[in-house]
Amino acid sequence: MELIIIGIAALVAIVVLIFGISRLQASREADIEQVLGRYTDYDSMIEALEEEELEGRQEANQVIKSLNTAIQDREFAQRWKEQLARADLKITPAEYGFLHIVSVVVFFLVGTYLIFGTPILGIAAGMAGFFAPRIYVGYRKGKRLRTFENQLPDTLGMWVNGLRSGYSVLQAMEAIATEGPEPTATEFRRVVQEIQLGIPREEAFEHMLHRIPSEDLDLIITAVNIQQEVGGNLAEILDIISHTIRERIKLKGEIRVLTAQGRVTGYIIGGLPIALAILLYIISGDYMGRMIENRTCGWPMLGCGASLIGLGTAAIQKIVDIEI
Repeated sequence: MELIIIGIAALVAIVVLIFGISRLQASREADIEQVLGRYTDYDSMIEALEEEELEGRQEANQVIKSLNTAIQDREFAQRWKEQLARADLKITPAEYGFLHIVSVVVFFLVGTYLIFGTPILGIAAGMAGFFAPRIYVGYRKGKRLRTFENQLPDTLGMWVNGLRSGYSVLQAMEAIATEGPEPTATEFRRVVQEIQLGIPREEAFEHMLHRIPSEDLDLIITAVNIQQEVGGNLAEILDIISHTIRERIKLKGEIRVLTAQGRVTGYIIGGLPIALAILLYIISGDYMGRMIENRTCGWPMLGCGASLIGLGTAAIQKIVDIEI
């Protein structure tokens, strides 16, 4: 049995190593067109760039090539691609699905042979491993969105100063792409590159909003598009929007401080029963093992308890989640 475990672990390690090497080789070969092709696929020009990118990367990994070809038109693949773009993870949907498989195998092996010692709980650990990549992508996406929104007032300040200095809208955006912090600089750089490739400015802004689903960014893009149609002092408009966003961020911070106790309470209520169950299993495995092995009574009780914990935690988080 130990030889089987070692063999499976070695196989997983080799696959992960090959995957990492192929990703490293592909990243070294990427250029501006390939980067644009990865993140924008809205017209024939971008689709052509995507084909060039995939052609270079498929040479590094034929398995990824086959998977990409098989799932590229599926709805879930398009949804994955959108989530990966918002999280700024430079991997394809096929690679993302491959990470799900690796995560399930690793969590199952660790849960079965290193932590719990039983295949039943190992399966539960494998199910948790399936959601691990999704949780990470969600975390990256949320963190990137919050960082971008917090940088918006300073970004608008740079934009306004550029316009008042005599720059055009595109030149001011180029200055932000060069001097701005991440991820703001990356997003504005993509918009500038798309415009330079001949994509209309409104469509380039739409692609940016698709990657950064921010209400504040939507307001800014709407103002810029309206100013392009009817004219007006864009610097003054952006200055007013910047002041509004600053006040909103300040108010969000105050509300977050006031609701901190409620959020911590939700975390404790949700985590305490699970921590106690794990502690009891470690202290007295036979006692907790009876509940786990009893499918007639134990499993329904565990399922009911987990459901109530989830509902309670979700209810508390919903109460303290105040929209502005």
